[in-house]
Amino acid sequence: MKPRSTLATWLGGLDGSRLARVLERRRDAAAAPEPRSVGELAERLQRPGSVALALPRLARPHLQVAEALAALRAPASRDALAELLEAADDEAARELDAVLEALADHALAWFDGAGKLRMAGALRHAWDAPLGLDAPLEELLTGTTSDELRDMLAALGAKPPGTKSQRLAALAEHHGDPERVLSVLAEAPAATRKLLEDRAGARPARFIMSGSPDPDPEPEPGARWALDRGLLIEGRHRYGPARMPAEVALALRGPGRHAPFQPVPPSVERVSVAPVDVDREASAVASTFAAGAASVLSVCSTTAPARLRSGGIGARELARIGKAAHADDAVVRLVLETAYAAGLMARNGDHVAPTGAYDAWAEQEPSEQFAVLLQAWWNLALTPTRARDEDGKALPALSGAPPCNGCVQARHGLLAAAARLPAGHGARVTADLGPLIAWHRPFADCSLQEDTPFATVIREAELLGVLARGALSALGIHLRTGDPEALGVECRRLLPSATATARLGADLTAVVTGTPSTRLAALLDSVADRETSGTASVWRFSAAGVRRALDAGHTPEGITADLAAVAAGPLPQPLSYLIADTARGHGRVRIAPAACVLHGDEPALLAELAAHRKLAKLGLRRLAPTVLISRSPLDATLAALRAEGYAPVAETDEGTVRIEKTRPRRAAAAVPAPRGSRARGGRTAAPNLAKGSTDFDPIALATRLLAAPATIPDPAPFEGGAPFATDTEEIVAGWAKQLPYTDVRQLAHAIDTGQAITVEYVAASGNLTVRTLSRLELAPPHLEAWCHLREDERVFTLSRVHGVMPT
Repeated sequence: MKPRSTLATWLGGLDGSRLARVLERRRDAAAAPEPRSVGELAERLQRPGSVALALPRLARPHLQVAEALAALRAPASRDALAELLEAADDEAARELDAVLEALADHALAWFDGAGKLRMAGALRHAWDAPLGLDAPLEELLTGTTSDELRDMLAALGAKPPGTKSQRLAALAEHHGDPERVLSVLAEAPAATRKLLEDRAGARPARFIMSGSPDPDPEPEPGARWALDRGLLIEGRHRYGPARMPAEVALALRGPGRHAPFQPVPPSVERVSVAPVDVDREASAVASTFAAGAASVLSVCSTTAPARLRSGGIGARELARIGKAAHADDAVVRLVLETAYAAGLMARNGDHVAPTGAYDAWAEQEPSEQFAVLLQAWWNLALTPTRARDEDGKALPALSGAPPCNGCVQARHGLLAAAARLPAGHGARVTADLGPLIAWHRPFADCSLQEDTPFATVIREAELLGVLARGALSALGIHLRTGDPEALGVECRRLLPSATATARLGADLTAVVTGTPSTRLAALLDSVADRETSGTASVWRFSAAGVRRALDAGHTPEGITADLAAVAAGPLPQPLSYLIADTARGHGRVRIAPAACVLHGDEPALLAELAAHRKLAKLGLRRLAPTVLISRSPLDATLAALRAEGYAPVAETDEGTVRIEKTRPRRAAAAVPAPRGSRARGGRTAAPNLAKGSTDFDPIALATRLLAAPATIPDPAPFEGGAPFATDTEEIVAGWAKQLPYTDVRQLAHAIDTGQAITVEYVAASGNLTVRTLSRLELAPPHLEAWCHLREDERVFTLSRVHGVMPT
């Protein structure tokens, strides 16, 4: 059995509710297969990848305290931490205790049995030089000889003990006393004092070896005196800059030099706002966005956007979509990115086309459509409306840029900042929320070239109705809490149902208030041209629109009946006349393929076409009173006649009227379906990288963990007594010998269930990479899987897998 770590001991001493809080905040550590002991839980919680997931969710004071604790080299006392942070008075002490409590809830820092503060090892290494301090003396002196330690003590005027360990302890004790360090500094030459004082206030230098080391480097002026006394430490092979131990730097900084600690967030000028006003504005903008999204995706369904050679959808295609959908660039970009993330669109060769999932989405109510796009925006690893890079160059949409966790944190920080505003109040100026976002999420990305920090993210939240009147709307509240059912209820409450009727006017317009239903929009788009979109959409009827419907196979009677079915009143007489007049001229001339043949029942009309000067380029020649031939292809002849105001129709080879109906282009799913061989027990598991378990019960899991044995079994593969639960675990452990048991369990579980998994993998080049894998197939000593980084099937060697994390 493995010995219990201090974290495991601390976790085992918690009550059920407190342990459940830890599990709730660090859900990745409780991912399937769930840990079977607090020891295994502690091992998962201290994984570097798990700690890296927790850090971006911390606010500024939590990170400041964690950095100070890393600088003190835990275990450290609370009093030493409070002194370093200048948190001795009652109010600051309470704030510090609250921050320590929050860090404990994340299992990042905790008190051990002796009352000392401990921290996760991976958290200690999150800073290369916490508070600008280098490593402690004992770490820097690793590899120093006993004679060198003796010489340092002698230079300090101390009597060296007999053994190396005693000499090292004596030197550490000396440098650990600030008064003794300062007394030594008082005797130093002026150049040495200046060098040490400058170095104490700067970040420690780092040396990267780029060639053969210099065997006899020239020390900085005044450095030799400090090196002889251990105030600066040289590298073992005497190359690279001399480094200052953390104890010496703290002593030189003096008691008045404190670490930053900002427990109180920046203030925001507030204004009173009634909840009903927030709801009203959120409802209006969300409805407008939902209608715009339906229009944008409808345009993409009709004509799939073309991709640039370099990837993504360029400015010209974005402008075309925006013009057709009557939406500005920000809305088009936001819709495309969220729809792509939600699986409604996918790459299809040189285009980005709607998928089959779009057809189901298009039939839903506006509230359901909006909820899908809103949840996709919440977890989108980019800033979708960002139109230009740092150099001012236009950025394409759907360019496949690397995931940006800082963009996610900016979004989450905005909602956290808005949630802190008192009830019934909003920010007078929403731009003032920028500094508050930076306080709540220091890891948030604010690299955009904006006049005010996070202006783009704030604008996106306002476009979606998440932020309304400077306050967090009900949509934002439920989006932040991660409750999809409650979010769906709010979307249905705030967004009206789709409108199934239109007001048809004598001025040949159709007006739809609210979001038109899919059937209504499709009907009006087929027979009229959309002029405006939004809370009210307007279509205008014309002869060209009616001809378009007739060309698509509709009859004048059918058009009239369909419009009468959706009209809020009787069909206007001018519209009926327009349909009838257009239908009378439609099909009077028919064009047959032969390269090609024109024929009709009116000799005078055929004679008119043959004599038409603008049609001379077609090479029309009269064969009979009712028959013409053309030297131009059928489609070119058809287009030329229509351009001159005629209304011909095309025929098929069988002599029937050709229906000109464009079938919408559909893309395949972004990730191929699992192989048939992946079926296990009658199931095929498709990867779902966006959603976690919805039945996670932290209280129940905490109860099971506290009742289980506290330690982790330490299996010895292929030796008697290994506690493997499945054959897959035993096989994985036999080949991936460097993986700890908990990683073996999670990798084997992913293989058996078909779930996606994230691994640290050492490539053949020796570089450590992070890969998300799905559709795993065990083929010892290899693992076949779909690699989401390469978007292809790849083969991985199990012995090169050095870490596992749930996706």
